[in-house]
Amino acid sequence: MTHSSPSTLRNPAFEEFAVGDKFLVEARVTSLDAPRRRIHLACTCTLPDGTVAIEGEAYVQAPQESITCARSAPPEIHVEDSPPAGLHALLAQVSGLAPIRVAVVHPCDEISLKAALDAHSQGLIEPVLVAPAALLARTAQALGVSLDGLDVRDAADSQAAAAAAVALARAGEVEALMKGHLHTDELMEAVVHSAGLRTKRRISHCYLMQTPHYPRPFIITDAAVNIAPTLEQKADIVRNAIDLAHAIGVKKPRVAILAAVETVNPAMPATVDAAALCKMADRGQITGACLDGPLAFDNAVSQTAAHIKDIHSEVAGLADILVAPDLESGNMLAKQLMYLADAASAGLVLGARVPIILTSRADTHESRIASCALALLLAHHYRNSPI
Repeated sequence: MTHSSPSTLRNPAFEEFAVGDKFLVEARVTSLDAPRRRIHLACTCTLPDGTVAIEGEAYVQAPQESITCARSAPPEIHVEDSPPAGLHALLAQVSGLAPIRVAVVHPCDEISLKAALDAHSQGLIEPVLVAPAALLARTAQALGVSLDGLDVRDAADSQAAAAAAVALARAGEVEALMKGHLHTDELMEAVVHSAGLRTKRRISHCYLMQTPHYPRPFIITDAAVNIAPTLEQKADIVRNAIDLAHAIGVKKPRVAILAAVETVNPAMPATVDAAALCKMADRGQITGACLDGPLAFDNAVSQTAAHIKDIHSEVAGLADILVAPDLESGNMLAKQLMYLADAASAGLVLGARVPIILTSRADTHESRIASCALALLLAHHYRNSPI
């Protein structure tokens, strides 16, 4: 049998049926994207009397190469009432924008090089590939693609590539950086040591996420850069997230400052910081959003939970931005949503003069493309509202 990725059944329609009923299952190919190895199928499950019991659309992402193996359990199928529209809407939002030049740092593995080239083919970026030229050529050959016509800048190794990419951004030759096959610390060290890229803001990371169980996209911060931020650093983390929300069209985002409880407890520093951040917003030190905190996670995303706990605010149950107390809690929250709640995600580092596309090695191809789209939006936002 041939192995493929898990499938997702979208827009299903159900009729009543019972355990023991037999079905005729039909899958018809409705579209085929050979270069990206994607297939869409129209699927129906029909009862013997002709009644259609289940119908919907299936999406299949094929592997890079055919894999033959012994028969095993079928791939997992997720049934959703409707597709998570948030990140699809993000791609639609950038359709009219001109691509930006992006320095792709050391894309010397197939995953990162393919993401950069696909983002280029979709009109999101004009990549400048900064890497050891010979190693990059071997990677392209293994991927089966040509780099003819692309801007390739030779660099001795990943550290030199990071430094060269940052220099391009500092000189204004590119409007964003994109992490390739190198460690995050290696790239970020080059960024933070560059006087031309640093701003008065603290650098921080934001995930833009969409889950089928929440009605709109939301931001989680900081899950990747600041380990144990101080109150002053948290203020910049909030400001960066507000900038991102504005870039995606949320004019006055609702910001939930998360803690374990919704009351201020001096023994729990996260609650004290949350209260202080809200007072900073009251005094105009943080602008462009509505803040509330401390809020427990359930109170931030569930109006029912907030009502039961008698919490009344513009933010409770309606948060657009979730600010975690520290990196560990933010990272665990984001990863739990990705792996247990089918959340789609895109990730950026903000606070520098250009957005930095920062993805995890385990991130999906779709997440990498969405991150490029997000960087495109933010770069255009910075043209009108620089930090």
